[in-house]
Amino acid sequence: QVHLVESGGGLVQAGGSLRLSCAASGSIFRPNVMGWYRQAPGKQRELVATATSAGTTNYADSVKGRFTISRDNAKNTIYLQMNSLKLEDTAVYVCRYRGVREYWGQGTQVTVSS
Repeated sequence: QVHLVESGGGLVQAGGSLRLSCAASGSIFRPNVMGWYRQAPGKQRELVATATSAGTTNYADSVKGRFTISRDNAKNTIYLQMNSLKLEDTAVYVCRYRGVREYWGQGTQVTVSS
């Protein structure tokens, strides 16, 4: 069993920045992939960024150059630094862990205002 705890969401003006964190605990094994997905109202969940335990990262085209995912394997934690936020970045951001099994966090709300 893996438990994910997200933090760092909130309300920010367009152009601003936020940093999300997701800490994993429990039966953590490597290799694994951790990442962020988001779901806006009325839309399907979409990938934002992922990072493998080996350090490979992947980004959605919509966030490339603005968001940076990083991870601390010693703490089993990933971070998402979000800069130059846009109104369309408003969504619930959900952390995902995929090892032998897949686990999802509860999500954290990010709201970008004009």
